[in-house]
Amino acid sequence: MSDVALVADRGRRRFVVLVEGSLGVLDAKTAVGLLRYAPESVVALLDSTRAGSTAGDVLGFGGDIPIVGTLEAALPLGPDALLVGIAPVGGRLPDAWRALLLAALDRGLDLWAGLHTFLGMDPELAQRARERGRTLVDLRAVPDELPVAAARVRDVHAHVVLTVGSDCNSGKMTAAWELHRGLLARGVRSAFVATGQTGILLAGRGLAIDRVIADFAAGAAEALVLAAADDHEVVVVEGQGSLLHPGYAGVTLALLHGALPHSMILCHQATRTRIRHGDVAIPPLPELVRRYEDALAPVRPGRVVAAAIATFDLDADAARFAIEGAARTLALPACDPVRDGVDALVDAVLAARKETVA
Repeated sequence: MSDVALVADRGRRRFVVLVEGSLGVLDAKTAVGLLRYAPESVVALLDSTRAGSTAGDVLGFGGDIPIVGTLEAALPLGPDALLVGIAPVGGRLPDAWRALLLAALDRGLDLWAGLHTFLGMDPELAQRARERGRTLVDLRAVPDELPVAAARVRDVHAHVVLTVGSDCNSGKMTAAWELHRGLLARGVRSAFVATGQTGILLAGRGLAIDRVIADFAAGAAEALVLAAADDHEVVVVEGQGSLLHPGYAGVTLALLHGALPHSMILCHQATRTRIRHGDVAIPPLPELVRRYEDALAPVRPGRVVAAAIATFDLDADAARFAIEGAARTLALPACDPVRDGVDALVDAVLAARKETVA
């Protein structure tokens, strides 16, 4: 990518991941992303409400990675960093966590976080890190200089795909990462553009779009796509927020106008009828498709080519019913990429790419 991207290569890091009181698929997205796709990076989860269990016990994946109740209990497992694995609404650092983060620095651990409250800008944490020779990594840090978007992505030859959602926390990062891996498995030169803290942690680089000043958010997305498109056939962009969301619609629209996707994957949790943080009803899926395609149309014609339906809270029969119902309603391929595999999404994207190339 370009120099607008934050490089956050976790390499062989061994994290104890803080998820205090929030270990779940929706509320601990960063922890869940690591457990699902890079479990070798996690030595323990820190959650006093679940101590004595394992990741597998609570989530159904993550295997025997232990959940400990204190930092001291994690230290014999050999961590070299503490990662804040949840992002509270607004991304602020809870005061109750401060003593724990200071203790982690004192015990020789680096700190990683994807909060809007930057560790490096906290005077007490920054001073303690200097004193202890430790590193603070803020996954949401962005450059000071970013461009204004000018629809330059229309000139690239790569096929651009953006995941879009009915709500925040609807599986956009997961669908994008699974799609990227599925394309690579088919021999397609795919690039993954990370636009949030979990994607950056998995990919090792990217830019947190929701941290960028509004005038430059679309330009940041554009710059990332332009850099990724140079030597790739498909560029998969991690989506953020939702056009429906009163708090996060701005970043969603910026990604649409900056990334200028040829194709979109609509992401939706099957059992959700209202957005999680705000009193807004989720409309029928065909209306969502229309809204996304209409929002994009003035700058580039693009279309939703498939749906990723999150069914983690359903049994197998109910999940199949929900996915088949979405496919019928939309007249599009649909799947749960975690539960079913990602072939349906890969096939849809490759078919759309063939059409644009032709």
